[in-house]
Amino acid sequence: MYKTYEDAINLLTSKGKFYINLGLERISKVLKLLGNPQDSLKCIHVAGTNGKGSVCAIINSILVNYGMKTGLYTSPHIFDYTERIKINNSEIPEDTFTGYLFDVCEIADKKNINLTEFEILTAVMFKYFADNSVDVVVMETGLGGRFDATNVIKTNLCSIITHIDLDHTERLGNTKSQIAFEKAGIIKPDCPVFTCEGYEEIKDKADECNSLFLLTAPFEDTLNLSLKGLCQQENLSLALAAVRFLFPQIPQDLIQKSLTEVYHPCRFHMCSEDLIIDVSHNPNGISALRESLDFYFPDKKRCFVFGCLKNKDYKKMMEILFSKEDIIYFYHFNNKNSCSINELQSACKYPAKPFVSLKELPGDYLKIVCGSFYMLNEIIPYSLVRQPFLQASL
Repeated sequence: MYKTYEDAINLLTSKGKFYINLGLERISKVLKLLGNPQDSLKCIHVAGTNGKGSVCAIINSILVNYGMKTGLYTSPHIFDYTERIKINNSEIPEDTFTGYLFDVCEIADKKNINLTEFEILTAVMFKYFADNSVDVVVMETGLGGRFDATNVIKTNLCSIITHIDLDHTERLGNTKSQIAFEKAGIIKPDCPVFTCEGYEEIKDKADECNSLFLLTAPFEDTLNLSLKGLCQQENLSLALAAVRFLFPQIPQDLIQKSLTEVYHPCRFHMCSEDLIIDVSHNPNGISALRESLDFYFPDKKRCFVFGCLKNKDYKKMMEILFSKEDIIYFYHFNNKNSCSINELQSACKYPAKPFVSLKELPGDYLKIVCGSFYMLNEIIPYSLVRQPFLQASL
């Protein structure tokens, strides 16, 4: 029976697949049946609470411009699953994605291996990149590190661990040290690790693996970087430290040109002169958003559209983000774990209204759409995030 892309998405989002179950046993079994495609790939592996996607996007831009066939694996997507798997910035075609996905699922089903959505996508990614003989894979973990499906690789070019903070505490631990331990699980024997933060758990894992531990100072100049926001200085420093260590032959002028072309939408993303989209979805990310707003737009009146998942500390997020002068709208998006408008209003000390459309927002305010990844495709037109950045004015 002919399978369509819509059939593939329906399978991924079905109750039988769309859940989290950390561990490497299932993905390892399926990849073995596929011929262990991950073993033929050279990977740059990135974990952390915030900044993973930005670091991956920066490295990807440099390597693609240098002429390396580069696979990029990120998550979650904003509009389409194919956004997660790219070769030289081109998304995996829908028909190719569909074929690989059903091949993986049929192989798993025959052996009674019950894969999750992320495990299916990760298996598709490894097989697609191996079949296309990419030179380098730049990939971020989905959740955590130690038991994340991407961590099935036995070695890597390097590990990168970005900023660590409290998120997914129900799975990763209630302290930053516990979370750092989980993220450090991506460190591989005799493979260097780059980080901006000196957690003992990361250093201990590097020592255990006889891996070079490189603590990077966040001092890189972000002037040419198309991604804006104060947090990008740390992300850029990590990305450039890794690139310069692994590929010292790449010229500095090519690196600088590549920084102007980094595409990673919805991270302090100016879609127009008065509209910013930011997928900050935990207190640390929201704090970074607030700092950037105060830095770039200290005197601008603000209007927020905010939505959040129930398992996030949305009360703290709103305490950090909102001021009494702000106009606030809440949005209940199409996800079973989405906070209701009533739940958000009960946790917020300022008055708020239900969001209806961007057109109703006040014209003389800076408008910020932020919160969950999962709500953006219901609010923001696809064309709005595909247009060139307006960041140069910042």
